[in-house]
Amino acid sequence: MSFPTYPCHKDSGVDWLGEIPEGWSIKPLWTLFRRHKLTGFPDEQLLSVYRDYGVIPKASRDDNFNKPSDDLGAYQLVQVGDLAINKMKAWQGSVGISSYRGIVSPAYHVYAPSHSECPQYLHHLFRCNEYILGYLANSKGIRVNQWDLEPQQHSRMPVLLPSFQEQAQIARFLDHETARIDALIEEQQRLIELLKEKRQAVISHAVTKGLDPTVPMKNSGEEWLGEVPAHWDVARVKNVAKLESGHTPSKDFPEYWEGGEIPWVSLNDSKQLKVTDYIEETQFMITELGVSNSSARLLPARAVVFTRDATIGLAAITTKPMCVSQHLIAWICNENLVLPEYLLLVFYAMEEELDRFTFGATIKTIGMPDIRKLVTPVPPLAEQAQVVAGVNAKRELIDQLIKESNTALSLHLERRSALISAAVTGKIDVRGWEPPASTQAPKLEVAEAN
Repeated sequence: MSFPTYPCHKDSGVDWLGEIPEGWSIKPLWTLFRRHKLTGFPDEQLLSVYRDYGVIPKASRDDNFNKPSDDLGAYQLVQVGDLAINKMKAWQGSVGISSYRGIVSPAYHVYAPSHSECPQYLHHLFRCNEYILGYLANSKGIRVNQWDLEPQQHSRMPVLLPSFQEQAQIARFLDHETARIDALIEEQQRLIELLKEKRQAVISHAVTKGLDPTVPMKNSGEEWLGEVPAHWDVARVKNVAKLESGHTPSKDFPEYWEGGEIPWVSLNDSKQLKVTDYIEETQFMITELGVSNSSARLLPARAVVFTRDATIGLAAITTKPMCVSQHLIAWICNENLVLPEYLLLVFYAMEEELDRFTFGATIKTIGMPDIRKLVTPVPPLAEQAQVVAGVNAKRELIDQLIKESNTALSLHLERRSALISAAVTGKIDVRGWEPPASTQAPKLEVAEAN
């Protein structure tokens, strides 16, 4: 889809805005909004601001990484039409005109409107790529990858204003076009979730039922396992693999850490553990002195490491000798009984079972007594190898489909962002735009992995 451009442009006088259409004006933000700080409304619903969603109730989004304070008295009231901006995440697009009444944390600046401009146009404008650069230009760095927007600088930020009629038309155009793109984004996200569920189902079925649907079955005696092939054993994991706990050398002694060459697996490696079967490198390394002066033990290669705090059950197989922190455990498999690759798949399949054992309100954990109770199927070794090979073949296909879907999702998001920026900054002229008579978004289907 192509759009015309405005015939004449002028220099905005603002580096991050560049040229703007002739006839558009610029006003400082303080002439349109006044900052206020209304506190003492603890019973109002909690709100948050995200680039992808704008201002939304926290209850509508599962956000485990942004827990509210126990004392909501200092939270600020946001009313419909207010501008809410996360002063430390503005450069990520956490800005929006609110359609809700509620409260936000002290990490936000809240501005009440004192203008007669089109709110929906301003909502799109303040969240476009150029303004995100503007927030960053008006912020100060307080630590790595963290910025704090200066309120005085923000109040002087230029607000780009076409006529009210053009503002309304731009908002109308963007509401229509972004809704179409959002439908595609939602479908793509749903497809990715379905593929992930399919991958989990493939793993769970193979490690608990095997690859041959014709073999006789028996009751495993474990609810999460159900029936297993009659010729399989069922055992506690600790009976087929040696359990090792971890430890952290004291941070008070730099010599335990500086120049370390021994990989040390910690929760800092969680992102890697979530997506890989084998862990080769760790974020932190420790020295031999650190190992000898702590309870940390050097574990052999092919140990299955496993997180027992925060996100429970993230697991991978070590490719070399490593140590682990106290937030992890490790299983050293008796490879005459169980292959590390098979045990790893069992842990992947055990996701819901692990949830049953976790406790803790802020940081989830699983206790060592419960870890010692964990049970695994134990097929013959040759069959374990067949299960691993069969599962990995299907996972590879599903993972490729997920990768392709993520690429498509990124393209939709980039197009949405570029379209908003082009419309609100006058790179395209939508004054003559009218919605098509009918539009239909394509449907997406999950491909079979068999």
